[in-house]
Amino acid sequence: MSDQEVRERVLAAAGPLFYRRGFTAVGMDDVRDASGVSLKSLYLNFSSKERLVEAVLIRRDDQWMAALAQQVDRYSDPRLRLLGVFSFLADWCASPGFRGCAFINAFGELGSRSPAIAEIARLHKQRLRRYLAQLATDAGAPDPAELAGQLLVLMDGAIVVAATGTSSDAAAYAGQAAQTLLDAALGPGKDAALPGGTVPHPGR
Repeated sequence: MSDQEVRERVLAAAGPLFYRRGFTAVGMDDVRDASGVSLKSLYLNFSSKERLVEAVLIRRDDQWMAALAQQVDRYSDPRLRLLGVFSFLADWCASPGFRGCAFINAFGELGSRSPAIAEIARLHKQRLRRYLAQLATDAGAPDPAELAGQLLVLMDGAIVVAATGTSSDAAAYAGQAAQTLLDAALGPGKDAALPGGTVPHPGR
């Protein structure tokens, strides 16, 4: 098995394991057992658990953003593309095995003692905010950066509320609040119902 095959096998096993059980609770022996890769090969490709967590988060960043774009790209209307973000959020929060945002979880568990992991979490949120700002620009928002910041707060708030079990309708409430923000930024719109259907989400 090549190093690349070993890495892919390990990352495919470690990602869901960390997401389901937590970054602190899962050890390298657990990853070895889940991946079927020897401990020696595991350490040859990832010199420490911290390096493995970093690689898992970088991979998840690409997967999560791709899944979001897949949902948003179902819509052609710029306003509906912004609201499609919250359709994605609702699907994800309702998916089996949902345990919140992996980046928020990693930051909470490890961010205080791992600057690298804290930075990866920040970069993910910055990437998401840039994506929202581009959608807001396409929709004609007068201040896309401000609208993107507001929408990001709604998204992260809904994710935390849903993950803690406070409300099963957190994403729907966030979507309603987003419509109010869009009305204020773009003028009242006649928002058509977003089509249903789920898209694949990392972490299931």
